[in-house]
Amino acid sequence: MMTHKGYTASVWFEADDHAFHGTVTGIKDVVHFTGSSVGELEQAFRDSVDEYLAVCAEHGIDPQKAYSGTLSLRISPDLHLKAVAKAKEKGTSVNALIEKAIIEAV
Repeated sequence: MMTHKGYTASVWFEADDHAFHGTVTGIKDVVHFTGSSVGELEQAFRDSVDEYLAVCAEHGIDPQKAYSGTLSLRISPDLHLKAVAKAKEKGTSVNALIEKAIIEAV
């Protein structure tokens, strides 16, 4: 996984142009880059993120941030009640309980 300045890349190889391609994940803006080697791809990723940030600054736009850490979750009221009770029993918060469950799942 490639990361630069808090941004993460998804990469793939295109056989028809014999090049690696990638995009920044987790944002709606499209930041695409390409390279013919892993080294070129890594540099193109860093350059593309830097250019994205520069263009945003030039236009007075806040750049999108990938994965803010805020997750909106919809569950049944009964499950919500059980989560609150379990968190209280463990002496923790519902957020901490859910975070631990996700960590164990992934």
